[in-house]
Amino acid sequence: MNMIEIERALRELRLSGIAETLSTRVMQAQAAQEPFLETFAAMLQDELDRRRSRLTERRFRRSGLDERPSLADFDWRFNQKLPRSACFELHTLKFIGEGANALVIGKPGTGKSHVAKAVAYQATLQGYDVRYVEADTEFARYGLASTEEQAEQLKGWIEPDLLVLDDLFLARRIADVSAELLQAIVHQRYKLRRAIVITSNRVVQDWGKYLGDATMASTILDRLMHRCAMLEFEGKSYRLKEAASRITATPV
Repeated sequence: MNMIEIERALRELRLSGIAETLSTRVMQAQAAQEPFLETFAAMLQDELDRRRSRLTERRFRRSGLDERPSLADFDWRFNQKLPRSACFELHTLKFIGEGANALVIGKPGTGKSHVAKAVAYQATLQGYDVRYVEADTEFARYGLASTEEQAEQLKGWIEPDLLVLDDLFLARRIADVSAELLQAIVHQRYKLRRAIVITSNRVVQDWGKYLGDATMASTILDRLMHRCAMLEFEGKSYRLKEAASRITATPV
């Protein structure tokens, strides 16, 4: 077989990682007079790297995340009141394997969503199936969907290893169907020991008011907090800081 035939065969076998680097590896082997096994090992590693990269990208696209944040690019110095150690502990992802949860509660603009997204993105890199949801928006869409669509949506929120519900109760009171959905999600994921991260501006003591049912709130919180890390975000708003910087930078 010549090189063209070899490359065609590799693509037919779906070994695109080897096919992409074949000519380079051949030239490398000829120039360095490398043993066959060294060259072959390098080609296999190319294939593995390509497949892992594609799987990671597929998990990211499926997650619902729209950015790839990290804790490294977070300005911890701006707000000294944040639970930094607890955030990095979440970032280790041990809680996912334990089937535990995290409630990230605090003032608007203090970085709750950034931390939740950073944890979710790290989970996709480590091979976990993740779903990120802007809670109030998606719950409202759920309420408008057909019965079949609702069943499919619920399945998509139950099955992943990690579910992130961001900005829960942003609009304060949520519809009855949304409250029932939240209860179903928490109940089923609790039984399956699958992790949830929830961010909210609303303290848990007020959840009964926003759900419209104190008993339901108690049931939800009982399951959420059985195995749960509580992170309280206090202090100054990053968004207000950025807005002030833009105003200052605007020429008069």
